[in-house]
Parts: sequence; structure tokens; C-alpha cells
Amino acid sequence: MANYAIITDLNRCTGCLACTVACKAINGVDVGNFWIKTLRIGPHPIEGGSGDFPDVEMYFLPVQCQHCANPECVRVCPTGASHIREDGTVQIDKSKCIGCRFCALACPYGVRYLNEEERVVEKCTMCEQRISQGELPQCVAQCGARARFFGDLDKGVDNFEGPAHPDSPGCQYDEMTKTRVKLKDYVEAYKESDIHHLKDAGNKPKLMYLLREGRKWRE
Repeated sequence: MANYAIITDLNRCTGCLACTVACKAINGVDVGNFWIKTLRIGPHPIEGGSGDFPDVEMYFLPVQCQHCANPECVRVCPTGASHIREDGTVQIDKSKCIGCRFCALACPYGVRYLNEEERVVEKCTMCEQRISQGELPQCVAQCGARARFFGDLDKGVDNFEGPAHPDSPGCQYDEMTKTRVKLKDYVEAYKESDIHHLKDAGNKPKLMYLLREGRKWRE
């Protein structure tokens, strides 16, 4: 089976919130709640610089469920509602969720919340309704900066895919969600040391972030 994840190139991300908005729209996330939060990290003074612009650094960091390999939310769930699917994503079976919020308290990233109307916990599903049909998660498909890529970790990060830009050769606007490009062929060159994760509290987060040398990764 697959082992799905998302990688975001933070050197390309402009903080436009397209991923956040697209996620809310397709998943019907209610007002005031988010499955993806786009955080601004910085500005921070560059070491050895003047401390003033332009000697500062800043980037945007989209944070969502990290679909961990060893998720604490699954371990503490008393009903089995939170579980790891065969494709490696962490999902919530709403028919089993009793709204106790143990999982939300256990999550080190604060990305789960209680749907007050349904009285069940919700979070990013990595658009399982789309990826099960071979489509890209909506946040990846709608990223205007082409900073987000989706793929199978078992096939290597280099092979993660995103939608081709409408101006790319052979890509028609109405086909842009079908024409894809690979991470290694599309973004600026990167090294393994440029790939980061959110802080690992023993849960082994799988989502990744590309931030190349020249900017300091801050968790």
C-alpha cells in the first residue's frame, strides 16, 4: 500500500492562504475553524546582520495534521475512531467518535478541534475522498505558488507531484489539475538537509517542509 504525505517548499510559499481557503471550501469547515493554518515565522534578524531590513528573514509555514507514523491521537482514542488508514493517513471515523477530545489534547500540533454541531472531532484528512480516486489533495491542487507537492513516501520525495503551471508547455488551463510535475524537476535544487519536519514528540510526523540554506528553520 501507499504511504502518503505532503511536502511544502517554503522558499516558494507566499503566504497567500490559498491552501487554507481551498481546504475550508471543499471540506465545509465551519467559520472560526481551520484544517490548515498558515503561520508567519519572523521576521527575525539574520545572524551577523545589522538587525534591520534587509538583514532579516521570514517565511510562511502551513500547519495541519502531520499524519504521523506513530500518532499519539490514535493511541489515546478510547473508541478506535482515530486510526491509520492503509494508505498511511490518519483518519477519524465519525460514527465511532464520542467527542471526548482526548485526541485533540494529545496532538502536539493543536490541529484537531470539536465540531460543535456534529459533536465529533475533525482535522485534515489529506482529502481522502480525492486521493482515493487518484486526485491531488485540494490544498496541493490550488496552491498558486506551486509550493505544495503530494506523493508516496515509499517512492521517494523526489517523485512527489504537483499540478503543472497553466503556462507550462503542453498544459491547457482546463487540464491543469491533470497535468503534473515532479518535485525534483520543478523546484530549485535541494539537499536532504533542506528537508525539515515539525518537532517530533515521539509521534514521527510525516509531512515535510523544504527550506534551503540561507534561512534558519525555526520550529
